[in-house]
Amino acid sequence: MNPIFQFNQYLLKRQVFALAGKFRVFDPAGRLLLFSEQKMFKLREDIRVYSDESKTQEVLAIKARQIIDFSAAFDVIDSAGGQKIGALRRKGFASMLRDEWEILDVNDNVRGRLFEDSMGLAMLRRLLTNLVPQNYDLTFGETRVADYKQNFNPFTYELNIDFSMDTIGQLDRRLGIAAGILLAAIEGRQQ
Repeated sequence: MNPIFQFNQYLLKRQVFALAGKFRVFDPAGRLLLFSEQKMFKLREDIRVYSDESKTQEVLAIKARQIIDFSAAFDVIDSAGGQKIGALRRKGFASMLRDEWEILDVNDNVRGRLFEDSMGLAMLRRLLTNLVPQNYDLTFGETRVADYKQNFNPFTYELNIDFSMDTIGQLDRRLGIAAGILLAAIEGRQQ
């Protein structure tokens, strides 16, 4: 596996004042590891993730299965081997009040879920948009394997991704990082 995915902690930054969504993922030392630029006016989401801003080496692809879907499913593909790693499926109606996603394996079996930390805070976030930072937990069964915590800053979007609680490696880091990029992309559209 690519050494980019060996870390327990990452920082994802979304460029706020750009026409298209630009995402940068940094390692704990602040080095740029991944870059992605969301294409504008795409009916079917197709996010490509590269090892740097020159976009010469594609690392991951995140592809929506359907054009417009309230309960959208996104396949995550390792670009080096062209193999599907898993998928992320948004829980449509459940996500209206509190964001919730299902984590799927390569055969589309539900392995875990990604959800906003609190129903009360989720409702408050919908009223005050970027004044209340988001926090998500990713669990496999009852075991928390990742935490996604937004830094409070009304002018920029930063998401701390922490896999350190996944001591036995249940979550593929590639799938976990793709989840962070999707959260930043969807959150960007909602604001």
